[in-house]
Amino acid sequence: MTDRRHFLMAGLGAVVLPRLAWTQSSNVTKLAENLALINAGTNVLGFSSSDGMILVDTGAPEAAAALKAALATPARTIFNTHYHLENTGSNETFAAAGAKIIAHERTRQWMSTDYWVPAEDRYQKARPKAARPTEVFLTNGSLKAGAEPIEYGYLPLAHTSGDIYVFFKTSNVLAVGDVASPVRDPAFDYFTGAWIGGRVEAMDIILKLSNDQTRIVPSFGPVMTRAEFKAERDLMEEVRTRLWKTVREGDGPKEMLEAGVLKGLPRTWKDPNKFLYDAAKGLWAHHSKLDPNVV
Repeated sequence: MTDRRHFLMAGLGAVVLPRLAWTQSSNVTKLAENLALINAGTNVLGFSSSDGMILVDTGAPEAAAALKAALATPARTIFNTHYHLENTGSNETFAAAGAKIIAHERTRQWMSTDYWVPAEDRYQKARPKAARPTEVFLTNGSLKAGAEPIEYGYLPLAHTSGDIYVFFKTSNVLAVGDVASPVRDPAFDYFTGAWIGGRVEAMDIILKLSNDQTRIVPSFGPVMTRAEFKAERDLMEEVRTRLWKTVREGDGPKEMLEAGVLKGLPRTWKDPNKFLYDAAKGLWAHHSKLDPNVV
C-alpha cells in the first residue's frame, strides 16, 4: 500500500507541476511567480497564464529571435505601450502565431500611416498590417489571466499621443513604457501632441494607481520603486515650471539652456538641446495652458 501511495502521489505531482514559462536565459529576470522582465532591446514584461503568455511590448526588431527563444509558452496577448518601433518590433512574429495585440487607438493610427520624423528629417513608413493592433480602446479596460486581474488605461500626451499603462494588480507591477525615463532623456513626440505638461499629468495617474510596494517598469532601465518614480515626476514638474517662465518670454532652446533652466537638478541630460527643443515645441502647441502673458 505504501508503494502504491507513493506511486499515486508521484503521478499526481507530475500532473500538477507547472510548465516552465521562460527558458533559462540571462535575458530573463523573474519579478513574481508568473511574471518576468525580459531584455529584448527594450524592457518586455511577460506574464504566464493558463491561456498562454501575455507580453507588454515586444522589443526591438533585431531582438525578435531572442525574445521568442526566451519564452517557453506561446504569447497569446500583447499590449503595446505606444507605437515606437523599438517597443513593437516583434509584433509581426507573435501575431503570425495567433496573438492579439491591444493598444490605444492613437497607437493604431500612428502605426497605420506614413509619418514625418522631424528630428531625422525623413518619413517613417507605416507598419505592415500584421504588426498593427487588433484590439483598441480609448480610455481604459481590463482582463483576467488566471487569478491575476490586469487593468490598462490611457496616459494622455505623455511621450506620444497613445501611451498606456498595464497594471498587474495582484503582482503589483505597473508597466508604463516611456512615461518613465530613469536612464534616458525624457522624450516628447511633440508632433503627436505629447508635451511636458501631459507627462506630469500622466505620471500623476501612475502615482494614484500605485502604492509604496508597487514596482514600476519603464521601457528602458531598471525597475523603479514608487519613490524613484515620484522623484522623476517632481523633477519634470520643476522643469515645466522653469520652461513656462522662459517660453512665455519667447525664448528658444538655446536661450533656455544659457539661462540655466536645467542647472541644479538631480539629473543630467545626454542631449539637453534636443530635450529643450522638443519640450519648447510641445509647450507652444499647448500655449492655451500657459500663463496669461504669453508673448
